[in-house]
Amino acid sequence: MSLVVQKFGGSSVADAPSVVRVAKRIAQYAKAGHEVVVVVSAMGDTTDDLIDLAEQVTPNPPPRELDMLLTSGERISMAVLSMALNNSGISARAYTGSQAGLITDEVHGKALIQKVTPGRIRTALDEGHVAIVAGFQGVSQSTKDITTLGRGGSDTTAVALAAALEADICEIYSDVDGVFTADPRIAPAARRVPVISCEEMLDLAANGAKILMGRSVEYARRYEVPLHVRSSFSGRLGTIVSSDLERVVPVDPDVTIRIADVPRLDAADPSKEIPVEFTDDPGLEAPIISGVTHDRSEGKITVVEVPDQPGKAALLFDVVASSGANIDMIVQNTSTTNDTVAISLTLPEADSERALEAIEQAREAIGYSEVRYNDQIGKLSVVGAGMKSSPGVSATLFRSLGEAGINIDMISTSEIRISVVTDISRLDDAVRVVHSAFGLDAEDTEAVVYGGTGR
Repeated sequence: MSLVVQKFGGSSVADAPSVVRVAKRIAQYAKAGHEVVVVVSAMGDTTDDLIDLAEQVTPNPPPRELDMLLTSGERISMAVLSMALNNSGISARAYTGSQAGLITDEVHGKALIQKVTPGRIRTALDEGHVAIVAGFQGVSQSTKDITTLGRGGSDTTAVALAAALEADICEIYSDVDGVFTADPRIAPAARRVPVISCEEMLDLAANGAKILMGRSVEYARRYEVPLHVRSSFSGRLGTIVSSDLERVVPVDPDVTIRIADVPRLDAADPSKEIPVEFTDDPGLEAPIISGVTHDRSEGKITVVEVPDQPGKAALLFDVVASSGANIDMIVQNTSTTNDTVAISLTLPEADSERALEAIEQAREAIGYSEVRYNDQIGKLSVVGAGMKSSPGVSATLFRSLGEAGINIDMISTSEIRISVVTDISRLDDAVRVVHSAFGLDAEDTEAVVYGGTGR
């Protein structure tokens, strides 16, 4: 039997009936003899409700106290799920992030895990219990304060525990049947991706795919933790995410994907393992494009008439970095008339106010004439490992957008990704157009968002 870490998102435990349903699924694994560790997010929209509550009290909640407030959501989930399991005859114990040994730095709101010491979890498993852990949280090694890992942090909690416990697999449950070629709420014709590499999944997550938090995928890649992304609302196969993919072509025409030494447990009967298969034979090469993602959470800052002199651009980016903002895309346009340049950059909207203030304070040192900010932008990205050996990807992307009358504002590329910025009002159209242009539309509807949120 296997040691399995399972993570359930907020939509999976949104209310009492959902908690009972999830408990029945966990109980199947425990009854089949597997050791089970479960990580839970807050129920439904609890985290958003708690943030709203804090903002009704003060427009600027102290980060330490906000973390104390927000972590209560996951503690509620872990307790009621443990109660449901015990009521069904499965012995379970609930633990906060700090009790589970999640040790972080002292940064509130986006703490980084420093180490994991899951002694209490290992003891609980040895004693025959299912361990239920509150996700999204830990404790600072230096201050001993409760910290949070940022939005989607429960994914990282699950992967970190799986790595520390040397789990056989980490199952990430949400309200969709795995990783799809686009957000099924926008592109109903999106296909399920049966198997995807960590590298491709990292780019998808970093560019808007919300099914997995990027940090959790990086953690899984670093510690070789195989991920199985699936829905808690169905028994469908889902998606395997791993850096160690071994293709095996059997006699029959289907192409079976196997991952060395990874158990793939059947949700209906967890004592059995199941094959991972493509519904159609993709040939000897993987598809060129794994997915089309979108992100509407960024803004664009344009700094106008920056002197075209050595060191001025460096000073601008030093100033932005000092504000704590994370820059995504950069474009520089050179003036032909007055020896100046316009520098545009995109960054999360949450970082924009601090970055704009820092740039304004450095106006004299940088020597620019004007700063413009636009939050009505959206980013579209196409991601796929096959891009690096396939000519014509850029042409297909830009031609499809052009034929749809969708203007491109900025472009950024990597070996397996092309990203473009366009007006936010056309972003959904752009996703559908590009998805179709690369032949990703399914003939029959495969994508179902059971809980309505995609997580």
